[in-house]
Amino acid sequence: MCATLIDQWIRDGVVTAMIAPGSRSTPMALAIADRPELRIEVFHDERSAAFAALGVGLASGVPAVALCTSGTAATHFHAAVVEADLSDVPMLLVTADRPPELRDVGAPQTIDQTKLFGSAVRWFHDPGVAAFEAAHTWRAVARRAFEAAAGMGAGPVHLNLPFREPLVARPGELPPPYLGPVIADVTMVRLGTLAMELDRERGIIVAGRGVDDPAAVAALAAATGWPVLADPRSNCRGLGGTVSCFDAMLRHEGFAAAHLPEVVIHLGEPPASKVLALWLGDAGGTQVRVSAATGVIDPAHAITHTIGAPVGAFCRRLADELSRGRGSDWSSQWLNAQQQVIEAWSVAGGSSPPLTEPGVARAVSLFDGVAVVASSMPIRDVEWFGAPDQRARVLSNRGANGIDGTIATAIGVATAVARPVVVLLGDVALLHDQSSLAALGRRAVDVRIIVVDNDGGGIFSFLAQAESLASDRFEQLFGTPHGTDICALAAAHGLPAASTSSSIELESWLRRPGPWLVRVPSSRDGNVAVHRRLNELAVGSISPGRRA
Repeated sequence: MCATLIDQWIRDGVVTAMIAPGSRSTPMALAIADRPELRIEVFHDERSAAFAALGVGLASGVPAVALCTSGTAATHFHAAVVEADLSDVPMLLVTADRPPELRDVGAPQTIDQTKLFGSAVRWFHDPGVAAFEAAHTWRAVARRAFEAAAGMGAGPVHLNLPFREPLVARPGELPPPYLGPVIADVTMVRLGTLAMELDRERGIIVAGRGVDDPAAVAALAAATGWPVLADPRSNCRGLGGTVSCFDAMLRHEGFAAAHLPEVVIHLGEPPASKVLALWLGDAGGTQVRVSAATGVIDPAHAITHTIGAPVGAFCRRLADELSRGRGSDWSSQWLNAQQQVIEAWSVAGGSSPPLTEPGVARAVSLFDGVAVVASSMPIRDVEWFGAPDQRARVLSNRGANGIDGTIATAIGVATAVARPVVVLLGDVALLHDQSSLAALGRRAVDVRIIVVDNDGGGIFSFLAQAESLASDRFEQLFGTPHGTDICALAAAHGLPAASTSSSIELESWLRRPGPWLVRVPSSRDGNVAVHRRLNELAVGSISPGRRA
């Protein structure tokens, strides 16, 4: 059975397998190792293996196989499964299990693995112990798993495979292949009367992760005269006509009130900005969510229309419907305000600005490769202060917004793309995933790690708790300083490491192939002051009637 599953998945396009060592999973591990077409990555712990598989799916759209043995090993897949579910990332999770006669009798390393991940998977299946009389079903099981993982509404799939001893054997003849290629979704976007409702002057396009055709978004913006508020994960920044400083701009009460839209087109996942989310939640009007994913994203209960379709196809169809001459300067008002903000920040920074957390985010956004950015403050800083002409392809685990598994995700990304990968994360996120440093140190992958080290949970310093609680209580429960020597931790895993407070030195490191780790020291209170100052400069720079 194992050899057949792997053979079918290879035929369907799978190229990567992440293996966490174990005994009960031996039959599947050997089936994987026997196929030279697969790239095999072995991880000491299951959590790293699962997040690495997540990284492959996140970067490529093709599921990787994540394999582990039975018992608590399987439970360590769960965090990555939750993220894959909420972010619609394809994964093929294979957990080995004891056979039925060893369950519920106190056998070692045995837990109830039936539907272990609950509703977080697109499909769960336990075919039972393999029997030759069921061989004709194995390819169909493999195909259904692949289609459930990689089709419309992609996500994780869990196969639980019980094995009896002996666990080492030679596979017999495989069932003949009879399944044709997977047919890609060909959903047609039919707009009908909706296009008439969307034909308004004051519209905005909010582009997030899930945009499959940035040129189609640019075509819609050109046809409608609407600005594109571009999340760094959308691949739309730098297209021309995109707004990246929207968080800072909408803090200007006059500008925000004067630019309420009549129509909002939400493409894919929402940006991280709470300022934008609150503004859109109060905007009213017609709000359309377009996504190829199946989940609901409407925390403000403001979406009036939901369209399940590829984003690019929708944008091109709507551009065709609404393409006509527009004399309005609606979009230029947004771009003019953004230019004022950019100029104010540039003047305040001077020719040699100190290296701040927003400055690190800007440098990462200009990286010529892939940037895997941790949730919490790093992805917010890249969103708010990243360069408008962003060069990096930005990826982040924003489905559940967790900070765990960031380095492992980057290792998976690096196995799936032929480009260098930089990781931007905080010190707490690093400590959450420090076991992945061992996985990185022994691999020939170009992963470059930048750790912003403010000795604790920096994002909490932006919350009301920081002002309402006594400082010692805040530090105990939220600041949580740890005192870890980040560079020594990296060196212990064989990674070159250094600390820097220089923008020039950081840029020099970014040009060096990885793996390596660079620590950028920061102060939590100082970082709050930097953000406050940048936002004050932005608000003070905007004069809606003045051209930049």
